[in-house]
Amino acid sequence: MMMIETSRFGSIEVDETRLIHFPKGILGFPDQVDYALIQTVEDSGFYWLQAVGSPEPAFVVCDPRLFVPDYVVPVKMEDLAQIGLSDPSLAQVFVIVNKVDNILTGNLQGPLVVNVHSRRAKQLVLSDRRYSIRHPLMNLGQRRETVSKSA
Repeated sequence: MMMIETSRFGSIEVDETRLIHFPKGILGFPDQVDYALIQTVEDSGFYWLQAVGSPEPAFVVCDPRLFVPDYVVPVKMEDLAQIGLSDPSLAQVFVIVNKVDNILTGNLQGPLVVNVHSRRAKQLVLSDRRYSIRHPLMNLGQRRETVSKSA
């Protein structure tokens, strides 16, 4: 276990198995290469990806397939090799989530691909125009309606 400083949660203890190493950083943050994957709510599909060496940056991330089941990342073999993978099925994919008004959006053009065994990762930049950097994932203004059966 190690202690890290965060801007949102103060000092927190993180299990070292939850650390992810981005050798080239994340877009806009090339010097921040180590992050902790923090789950703040049980059974949530959302996580915080918190820089280890600084209270900032921190990103909300999720598995995009929770919202876009047919999302497929066209990973090149050289990208996989950079994080020590030869089989794309052994990768975990996350996307960075943003809130725009009441809509949660995901950056489907900049997925984070993680080797689950070594915890080395890389952010890809896709040229596929089917996906956007602000793909709508969820409307926070709509409450999930409960279905009641009438007798």
